[in-house]
Amino acid sequence: MTKPVTDLIHHPYQPPAGFSAPQPGVFKASTVIFPDTTALRARDWRHKNGYTYGLHGTPTTFQLEERIATLEGGLHCILVPSGLASIANVGMALLKAGDEMLLPDNVYGPSRALAEGEFKGWGITHQLYDPLKPADLEARIGPHTKLVWLEAPGSVTMEFPDLPELVRICRRKGVTCALDNTWGAGLAFDAFDLAPGSGEALAVDISAHALTKYPSGGGDVLMGSIVTRDEKLHQRLKLTHMRVGWGIGGNDAEAVLRSLPSLPLRYRAHDESARTLARWCAAREEIVQVLHPALEGAPGHAHWRALCGDAGLAAGLFSVVFHERHAPAQVDAFCDALKLFRLGYSWGGPVSLVVPYDIPAMRSAALATWPHKGVLVRFSVGLEAVEDLQADIEQALRALHRPG
Repeated sequence: MTKPVTDLIHHPYQPPAGFSAPQPGVFKASTVIFPDTTALRARDWRHKNGYTYGLHGTPTTFQLEERIATLEGGLHCILVPSGLASIANVGMALLKAGDEMLLPDNVYGPSRALAEGEFKGWGITHQLYDPLKPADLEARIGPHTKLVWLEAPGSVTMEFPDLPELVRICRRKGVTCALDNTWGAGLAFDAFDLAPGSGEALAVDISAHALTKYPSGGGDVLMGSIVTRDEKLHQRLKLTHMRVGWGIGGNDAEAVLRSLPSLPLRYRAHDESARTLARWCAAREEIVQVLHPALEGAPGHAHWRALCGDAGLAAGLFSVVFHERHAPAQVDAFCDALKLFRLGYSWGGPVSLVVPYDIPAMRSAALATWPHKGVLVRFSVGLEAVEDLQADIEQALRALHRPG
């Protein structure tokens, strides 16, 4: 007879099968128990026909992977600890010394920093292209170009490119293209069907997604995904994922699984409030431009409308450019005066956020894509009442006129 302490660890009870509930069970494991040595040697984690080790998947993470792949229109999904990790995994899997990748000039800042840091140190070069000029991308693709990153819209300044045409260029040139699809969240457009109804099979090769944002929805989870439709490409990405040792926690997977059913409702609510506030800001004399893809006159608005439709979705982000008469210190005072909009990075959660940016320092001097002299402020609209958010912006604008 074994001792009670041993019985606690090796208890024979197994719950009966057949339990079903709205939310899937949460499995947390590093070690996975095999029934025998035959199973230990036979299981293949790469194709989800069994479990071998926590890093290679559990029932919980497998379910989340399958749901994210479906959300984005893909067939295969890999989960990583953050959106930036998804970008890093793609580059590490597809690039080697002597290769080149191309990034849009309005790329997500940490993605550019990764190219300028680690990838440069590994002998991988990069160029920046103007995302609103497809010819510029085409001219920059050379014999060493192995990967092109796309963003729709661009980070912070929100320019919406002619995404289908950029993908066509990559196709003609035989270059892999990867999209940072965090803004679209699999809802604004289908990255794997960019010419719906036309008969043209047009898709990105890879969709990278910061699940930290809208899929999580709570501002409390860090996670990313890499979605593909090509099995060979997926396995290449997955082997890098295995060798690097990326992993996500079972509770984080549970949180995203719980949030996914409400994603379309939340995304639309963020979108509607953001458009209301963006239109209101456009009428303010303190502001010279509102940057929101769904607003007429915003950079790339026609491209957004062509891809997403006249009644399409457009997330909950927009930026404003203040008149140049308002000094940076005054704009900082405006941000500090906001009460409901909190100062903080990221987006997609219930709390509205605001961040001022120094755009000239973030853009390539050679491309000279930023025409404004005023300070830019980006708003991430949460789930508060839009009337309260508008009143908050209105009261904070008074800080611009206070003597310094």
